[in-house]
Amino acid sequence: MTRLHATKDFWLAALRADGPALWDAVAETGPGEPIPQVPDWTTADLTFHLLDTLRRVRATVTRGVTERPEADPAPEPRPEWDEALDQLRRELTGTIETLEALDPDFPAWNWAPQPKRAVFWDRRIAHEISVHRWDAEAAAGRPTPIETKLATDGVAEILDTWLPAGRRQGPTDLHGVVHLVGTDAEQEWFVRLRGAGIALLDIGTILDTDDHHARAKAMGTTSDLQLVLMGRKRPDQLAISGDPRLFQALRTG
Repeated sequence: MTRLHATKDFWLAALRADGPALWDAVAETGPGEPIPQVPDWTTADLTFHLLDTLRRVRATVTRGVTERPEADPAPEPRPEWDEALDQLRRELTGTIETLEALDPDFPAWNWAPQPKRAVFWDRRIAHEISVHRWDAEAAAGRPTPIETKLATDGVAEILDTWLPAGRRQGPTDLHGVVHLVGTDAEQEWFVRLRGAGIALLDIGTILDTDDHHARAKAMGTTSDLQLVLMGRKRPDQLAISGDPRLFQALRTG
């Protein structure tokens, strides 16, 4: 895996772009439109999920401690739709303002095997909003791909954060190496599966003579790779060779 060097400013810029686009799509569809790739979810469910998530993150990231909160705050009662839209707009803006005001190294708990710093949430919320922006636009019948650099970092986040945190939805009893290729970004990753364990292989330090024993390879745009791994698109929208079960073992949604 190569390093991407994304920054707080990059993630907040992504939030500023995807947040309004998400809001526009939700407002366009109304509360009852199904989210095509998320069973039993409507745009109202998506909106209320985001309200709860953004409120919880703002409460967590500003505590200044790395210990896990004792309990998540209880979700607020669901408001009427017009009020929910207004609250979503304010929460999107408020989350950007909250994250922008914090030093990236400010102590902040997170659920992953990552440093407990506020910068974790800069990245996490940028990807949370970008994927749900795609969900909302899919409900409106006009999904657009995730921006290439953001999607490249989104694939990396799945591999270095979601999977090591145990948030795999695929089988956990397989062994082998999966080779992922982001065709639009000239980016690639080698991932070794060890049953329930996972290891990223840094291609910057691997010699040409090393044998990765790749038993599965998946190629596609970085947006498609991220959306397939997050359960939003079908695997057959990628070019997959080798044992497809190994690729399925990387899915988090």
